[in-house]
Amino acid sequence: MTSKVKSILIDKANEQYTAKLSLIDKTSIPKMGIEVDVLYSTLNYKDGLAITGLSPVVRAFPMVPGIDLVGRITKTTSAEFNQGQLVLLNGFGVGEKYFGGLCQTASLKSDWLIPLPTNLSPKQAMQIGTAGYTAMLSIIALEKQGINKDSGEIIVTGANGGVGSFAIYLLNKLGYSITAATGRVDQTDYLKALGAAHVIAREELSKPAKPLQKERFAAAIDAVGSHTLANVCASLNYGGVVTACGLAQGMDFPGSVAPFILRGISLIGIDSVMRPKADRIEAWQRLANLVDAEQLDKISTEITLDQVIESARQLMAGKIRGRVVVNCQS
Repeated sequence: MTSKVKSILIDKANEQYTAKLSLIDKTSIPKMGIEVDVLYSTLNYKDGLAITGLSPVVRAFPMVPGIDLVGRITKTTSAEFNQGQLVLLNGFGVGEKYFGGLCQTASLKSDWLIPLPTNLSPKQAMQIGTAGYTAMLSIIALEKQGINKDSGEIIVTGANGGVGSFAIYLLNKLGYSITAATGRVDQTDYLKALGAAHVIAREELSKPAKPLQKERFAAAIDAVGSHTLANVCASLNYGGVVTACGLAQGMDFPGSVAPFILRGISLIGIDSVMRPKADRIEAWQRLANLVDAEQLDKISTEITLDQVIESARQLMAGKIRGRVVVNCQS
């Protein structure tokens, strides 16, 4: 049996940052207790940042990127999981501090893993990936704050991205009316096919915000941050709720306390990285019950490890729509 596996490997030496397709020895993968053959991973925004070096995402070198994966267990030291079992991982610093999913083999901690829901295939789970999982966590947070399909219009920012696409699709399945905000209004037909009732240009939200604006939305799922988030907060109805799960425009929040004090709105942060296991299981079971295979195929593209580097460049240039699934064994 060969000891070499195909991987994306990021390294930094003498201030030179590199990311390339490599053959690495299995023994170079730090042992974490559970070893898996990685069946599918994904190319997320954070992976794009790591691979292109556009942001200091990677915390240790060398590093295998890939913040989520589905794999089949080949060795385990945990009584919680069995050899041959299919498992799912999102977050926990994998692909940043620990070797991640863009490799044919991974070694992982049992606390990071949940069983793959029985009604999802490995590919389907990664068609959903961290993007769909984050969107579902956002929707659950809105529900816990009392938002429902009768509350009014929900705005989703960064609508053409992975989280945005999934948020629109899931909200539509649940009966909500949705406005999509996007920088690619040429994709209006795509967004309406996902379930958006209205599409607006991101320029409406991306400039400095007034403290209070006309009440327009009952709630929001924001994957953009910065001025966009501030404008969304200023445009919420009384008692409105916004979940913040991304920072594509920036991590600053140049807004006002006025909407929080005068309209009683709530801002809920969505962390998908260190989420407790019970929350992860709940979100993934909800996803497994909501999504359908045909729609997953429509909003995703499959690539191989050989195509990851170029696809990461395209992703960061805003040229990729929806989800990118990586078949790690092909």
